[in-house]
Amino acid sequence: MIGLVRAELLKLSTTRLWWVMLLVTLLLIGVNLAFFIGFAGNPQGGLPALDTPEWVQFAWSAGSGGGIFVMILGVVMITSEFRYQTITGTFLTTPRRERVIAAKLFAGLIVGALFAVAVLIFTALVVIPTVMIAGGELSLGESRVPQISLGILASLALYTLFGIGLGALVRNQIAGIVGAVAWAYVIENIFLGVPALQVVGKWLPGGAARALMSIDVDTGMDANMLPAWGGALVLAGYAVVFAIAASATTVRRDIT
Repeated sequence: MIGLVRAELLKLSTTRLWWVMLLVTLLLIGVNLAFFIGFAGNPQGGLPALDTPEWVQFAWSAGSGGGIFVMILGVVMITSEFRYQTITGTFLTTPRRERVIAAKLFAGLIVGALFAVAVLIFTALVVIPTVMIAGGELSLGESRVPQISLGILASLALYTLFGIGLGALVRNQIAGIVGAVAWAYVIENIFLGVPALQVVGKWLPGGAARALMSIDVDTGMDANMLPAWGGALVLAGYAVVFAIAASATTVRRDIT
């Protein structure tokens, strides 16, 4: 199994997609952080001042925006095999398809976790100096930095699995990417942004990730969120569902 996981990581590392996605992820987070810095302390913007723990919570949670890019990466990790028909050679080399899918899922977890680490390092390099220059002090406990970091790590790893499961289901790369973007930017935003729909949205991956991070700031959107432990359980449940879906749809279907 270790050899198969290493092979999946090698496949991905030989393409330009992973570092392009990483750069785009960091660029998006950088734009969000610039917004948080520029509008900090503005009553109309609803953002706390730079030297407060509440602002650190907002800024540190910006890393969760990278979920869409690791989801797309997960989609491509499996749909590219069908697109270029390399999946035939892969299954001939390893006839037990479930082992191949398990290797892709483990590789996806590693990729999602590495993206999360890169995101958190980038966030720290921006947030910590900003708070210090503003005259504040970074208290990890008051700012919930460890808990938010755990939420980002879990959500990015989960969304990579989500992408792999979605890619295994649809097989078509374009359809998979469009589906991922629609889910992240349309479906989840509707269910998390509309108060009347939050009773459903809190059970979606985005809602569970937000609950796990437990940002202790009143945004007017979190009244129906799960407790942190509930978010963790929901995320774990989705990981199992995505893994089963990816395995079932690939093992039973013809690859031609």
